[in-house]
This record gives sequence, structure tokens and C-alpha cells, in this order.
Amino acid sequence: MLELRPNCECCDRDLPPHSLDARICSYECTFCRECAEGVLGGHCPNCTGELVRRPIRPTDRLLRHPASTRRIFKPEGCART
Repeated sequence: MLELRPNCECCDRDLPPHSLDARICSYECTFCRECAEGVLGGHCPNCTGELVRRPIRPTDRLLRHPASTRRIFKPEGCART
């Protein structure tokens, strides 16, 4: 099950579970649309995998399977690998 991480690893922007701007790789590294399409060029800086729009978990399912609260932020910023 996806963690639905709460922020962009690059700029620390909040990305709530219902955000259409969240992008993830196959390892669930999470970025905002602006960072993913901009500085990262559509690829994860951690694994070089493709970044795609994160699916939205329906609200009633969030009650049983809540989104993660663990924030991952890289203060050094992100760079394309």
C-alpha cells in the first residue's frame, strides 16, 4: 500500500493525500509537480526512475489506511542525476 508521503522531498511543499500535484517513483519517493517536471526533468534523483502522478486514495479509505506523516526533506535540495 502506498505511504502517501506528506511533502516534496526537494522543496518541502505540503502534498496532502488528495493533491493532484504529487509525483512519485516506484520506491514512493515523493515530489511536487513543479520540482518533478522542472529541476528533476521527470526522473527521481534517488533511483533515476520515472516520476508519475500519485494516485488519490478515496477519503473513506483514508480512515482505515491513513496517509503517512513521516516527512522526508533533503535540505541540500535536489538535482537531476
